[in-house]
Amino acid sequence: MNRTDLGAALRALREASGKEAKAVARGALMSPSKLSKIENGRTSPGVMDVERILTAIGVSDEVKAEYMAAVRAAATEAVAWRQFRRLGYHRKQHQIRALDESMAVLKLFQPALIPGLLQIPEYVRAILARKDLGEEALSRTIAARIDRQQVLYDSAKVFQFVITESVLRWRMVPAVMMAAQLDRLVSVSRLPNVSIRIIPLSVGQLDVPAHSFVIRDEKVVTVETIHAELAITDPRDVALYVKKFDGFAAAGLSGDAMRGLLEGIRDEFLREQEMG
Repeated sequence: MNRTDLGAALRALREASGKEAKAVARGALMSPSKLSKIENGRTSPGVMDVERILTAIGVSDEVKAEYMAAVRAAATEAVAWRQFRRLGYHRKQHQIRALDESMAVLKLFQPALIPGLLQIPEYVRAILARKDLGEEALSRTIAARIDRQQVLYDSAKVFQFVITESVLRWRMVPAVMMAAQLDRLVSVSRLPNVSIRIIPLSVGQLDVPAHSFVIRDEKVVTVETIHAELAITDPRDVALYVKKFDGFAAAGLSGDAMRGLLEGIRDEFLREQEMG
């Protein structure tokens, strides 16, 4: 199915549903003009665009599966960060929240930063401040990211985080705030639907933590690079990421051992703060 055929088919589905374009665009978290361009074949929709449009239209699971299989013919898509900046990073947070709310199982590997779903506000601000946003845009984006974290308390969903120990020691905020951030990890790790594993620096490794990635329902992998966000949907490629995630998870500490490591590093930050 080419771009023109896909757009026409999506428009036909929307019209058959009786829903107006504005309502579908709003439900799909995109502008009416973008939906119009997709329906008229002037813009190639991404995998997540199509899934949100189909969900907003309200098609059956069978129809959604058929269309999603067709759009996944384009195995990898990239969206430059400058596009998100132009649209507003807070809208990007809303898009991610919609993805998290629609999936059942999230697997996230992070060798560089505390995952967004686990960040405290001060840590979020330190991360987003690098993007040189205005204060209003920064505050809106921070609020949107913190709001996203409510999905962790949905017991119908499963969250699996694998983090390297170096992430816990990477000083994005002052020592006292790093201690608070690690306390947040300890707290969230006690939720019954959340698993946090930490790969200690003291353990020999068989793999290289090249970059972070997120796997949703073992169907879509999201990778953030310096210039763009990649969405990977080819089942063969997704399987590679699932295998890599499972390997890292097997090397990680969990449960009380993991919390003991977190609390030990937290106490180091607290002693540093007291001495300072």
